[in-house]
Amino acid sequence: MPISRLTLLFLLVSSLVLGACSNNYQRLLKSTDVNKKYEAAIAYYEKGDFFRAGTLLEDLIPLLKGRPEAEKAQFYFANTNYKQRNYVLSTFYFKQFVDTYPNSAYAEEASFLNSKSLFLDSPGFELDQTNTVSALEAIQDFLNRYPESKFRAETENMSQELQKKLENKAFESARLYFQLRYNQAAVVALTNFQQQYPASAFAEQAAYLRLNAQYAWAQESVESKQRERYLEAVAFYQQYIDGFPQSKNLKSAQGMFDTSQAEIAKLKSLPAAASN
Repeated sequence: MPISRLTLLFLLVSSLVLGACSNNYQRLLKSTDVNKKYEAAIAYYEKGDFFRAGTLLEDLIPLLKGRPEAEKAQFYFANTNYKQRNYVLSTFYFKQFVDTYPNSAYAEEASFLNSKSLFLDSPGFELDQTNTVSALEAIQDFLNRYPESKFRAETENMSQELQKKLENKAFESARLYFQLRYNQAAVVALTNFQQQYPASAFAEQAAYLRLNAQYAWAQESVESKQRERYLEAVAFYQQYIDGFPQSKNLKSAQGMFDTSQAEIAKLKSLPAAASN
């Protein structure tokens, strides 16, 4: 389909405008006029051109030290990184801003965006959760500092999501021990999980896996250790059925309980040994 004259004219004008804008931006980068550069950076920022605004502001910040514009420039620069999803950098610059200007009108938002940057940089639960812990610490610090903040609801939602991620991580790590048949480690990890997350959505599964791991650990133990470990399996069974009387795994749990009772009866003449 042939291109109309109107379309060609539009493309030509657009090209000239873009070229002029690009040339103007390049001249600004080379400019030594701080005021002109600052005004352009703010104009780019307010138009949503965060790349150009950020580049200009990064050059300007050392030159604005001691001037009233420095505060706004540093906040805007941190936010240009956030807007471009450079969360590691935005975290650094928002924290630096709050440390430098703790009483600024921008301080609350900067503290919030520092927390949100850490939240958005938090990896999936299957990866190392150091960043998640850092995000939770930053969120708690924000809530302590600004208890009536307009950002409170969003911040609390972020906290809940991060807590669920840590909960998921803890459960999957404990379950991995069970899957690898590291039964003693599985019992310890699942017990810790139950204590740390008593109301977890994984609570029933964790209780069943702990019983299963304890039962398997008793089976594989030397004879002198079996009685006490089967007794522990019986105790786990009682806790399991008390907590989850409608579980779909009751039949399997009952089987482990019955076998444990039978083994205890056979081993009762042996003295109980201290656990490892």
